[in-house]
Amino acid sequence: MLQIKLPDGSIKEYPEGTSPREVAAGIGKRLAEAAVAAVANGAIVDLDRPIEHGESNGDPVELRLLTSRDREALDVLRHSTAHIMARAIMRLFPGVRLAFGPTTANGYYYDVEVDGRSISEDDFPAIETEMARITKDAEPFERFMLPVDQARTFVADLGQTLKVEHIDDELHKYGILSFYRQGEFVDLCRGPHIPHAGKVGAFKLLSIAGSYWKGQTDRSMLQRIYGTAFFDKKELDAYLAQVEEARKRDHRKLGKELNLFTISPLVGPGLILWMPKGAIIRGILENFMKTELMKRGYFPVYTPHIGKIELYKTSGHYPYYKDSQFPTLKMPADASAKELLDGLIAGNVDDAAQRVLLGKAGIPERLPDPASETKFTKPFFEMSVAERIGYLEQTCEFEEYLLKPMNCPHHIQIYAAQPRSYRDLPLRLAEFGTVYRYEQSGELSGMTRVRGFTQDDAHLFCTHEQVRGEFRATMELTQFVLSSLGLSDYRVRLSKHDPEDPKYKGAEGDVWRNAEDDIRSVLDEMKLPYDEAAGEAAFYGPKADFIVRDCIGRQWQLGTVQLDYVLPERFGLEYVGADNHPHRPVMIHRAPFGSMERFMGILIEHFAGAFPLWLAPEQVRVLPISDKAADYAQKVLNKLTEAGFRASLDHRPEKIGAKIRDAQLEKIPVMFVVGAKEAENESVAYRDRLAGDLGVMPLSQALARIQTETDERVFHQTATAAAPPPTEESGEQHAY
Repeated sequence: MLQIKLPDGSIKEYPEGTSPREVAAGIGKRLAEAAVAAVANGAIVDLDRPIEHGESNGDPVELRLLTSRDREALDVLRHSTAHIMARAIMRLFPGVRLAFGPTTANGYYYDVEVDGRSISEDDFPAIETEMARITKDAEPFERFMLPVDQARTFVADLGQTLKVEHIDDELHKYGILSFYRQGEFVDLCRGPHIPHAGKVGAFKLLSIAGSYWKGQTDRSMLQRIYGTAFFDKKELDAYLAQVEEARKRDHRKLGKELNLFTISPLVGPGLILWMPKGAIIRGILENFMKTELMKRGYFPVYTPHIGKIELYKTSGHYPYYKDSQFPTLKMPADASAKELLDGLIAGNVDDAAQRVLLGKAGIPERLPDPASETKFTKPFFEMSVAERIGYLEQTCEFEEYLLKPMNCPHHIQIYAAQPRSYRDLPLRLAEFGTVYRYEQSGELSGMTRVRGFTQDDAHLFCTHEQVRGEFRATMELTQFVLSSLGLSDYRVRLSKHDPEDPKYKGAEGDVWRNAEDDIRSVLDEMKLPYDEAAGEAAFYGPKADFIVRDCIGRQWQLGTVQLDYVLPERFGLEYVGADNHPHRPVMIHRAPFGSMERFMGILIEHFAGAFPLWLAPEQVRVLPISDKAADYAQKVLNKLTEAGFRASLDHRPEKIGAKIRDAQLEKIPVMFVVGAKEAENESVAYRDRLAGDLGVMPLSQALARIQTETDERVFHQTATAAAPPPTEESGEQHAY
């Protein structure tokens, strides 16, 4: 008999070969009808797949039935919809070759290859019509297995050459492969799937893009068709409304319209140029953070943009980030050798000068030939220029520098620059430090994925006894920063190591377990709800990540606090304890903003470019009704600037309606409209960008109002679209 443990803790016995559907039917008819898949011992499986035994020790199989209310069920639905889409495409375009069709965070895609033509968005209505026919027929998804040799022959007979190649490249190591059949459509697939196509409540094709087979540029170019699906049409409508709202809020579009930032092809892709208005917002954010840090006992530091490669090899950043770093800067350690090498490359140094520089650098004019014990290499001055350059590269001692990928190794060197006592700890070092990563061009996206970015970085060095208190304080700082910016809808993720991932080599020891326990203890003490995620930790330690939900329902990882026992060990950091013996400090890494570029991009979209009064690059615009009020308008502007507000005067010879409209389009929070009556009474007509006309009030009252709103950092609701339930930013799933 098969023992099954249900979510309520009860254990029941079933015959061998029992399926989740049969378990559901035994519980109740309605559950059997609502179930779409199941989770057996942590793995998602088809509803009709026989339940396999648990571990060899005879433990019961833990079973959880999935319905449309479960997030995992939505992934299963979307993967099945990818099959439905592929089936519809093959009906409309005979000879299509299929690649992969995984789920994504908010939908699915399928990569296809079509001979003789390209699929375009104009084809979407026809594809969707065919998909609707398939879902209406509600044919089942049927799983079957074949030995790998038979599986290869099977897909070859179907003309699916990409699947054949995938079996030859990777899947041949498995003895048996699984397939899913739905009507005439058969696909090599790991699964799982919904019971039948009729479970799909609503779907939509979204876009199309190019992609390379297996992501390799030397392989076939395919077409990637994106779509999404839900159990209910209301959920689809809400999601499409969110997508449309996100399109309107796209920071790349608004950043250009509002002159906040630009990217120049001459400077380079992924390198942000902050324009004056954007720089004002960044400066406000930086000053806000710096003021708060001074209150909390942090010390400011500055570090260079580059460092010797040995620094990052010691820290581990060089091997870990090697594939996403700019090439190293390599130059001779000796100044004379560098001058000689530069002169040879430029062709502006003669033989006499070369001889002098060789002597200063201590470089012999010839060396013993490594291929012979008695011969020497060709004399330097008998070599060609290219040979001389090669000779110098062989004989000179070179230094290598790297554009820094992280600030922490630099802060570690500041800590190590002088002896430390336990009385000096905790030591909190903070910097707005710029770092560099060579992201692939296809991964760059406005301000949210760049090659150079500035982190509001800080590193705390503390004793073991201080860890939990300091970690809590950094968590509270992050909470304060996010709530001050209107980003109070968030959840916390405890990002742990993955014992199967080689980047966490050595993480199975007590040090990592203790670090994860420390974070867990702080989160529990703060009564912060959190989930745990294996494989999301930094390579040097676990962390608490803040996953923030913006006003239209999207989720972003922003602030992070990391606990690190590893880097102090790598660099041999010490402090003298109360026992007069050396001890190893613990490091805490924290960045509430994350990166200024990415944070700015998210803020632009969160506020739809309409920043609150305290953060807006232009807070108030004075709008004279006519030239008769020009002098008074200038007086009002002077009062605003004297009080420290960012204000301007619209003195154009336009009608007041046009001036108000333009200020609205430029998202100015407050407008002071002035005419002859206002000039006579020392008043202004106060106009709020969102609330509209608030009436005439004395100038002093208007100034006090904006001062209060600025001091209290008031926010106005900017969301205009209903958001669907939050979704995980998960990676691709269910791909063979």
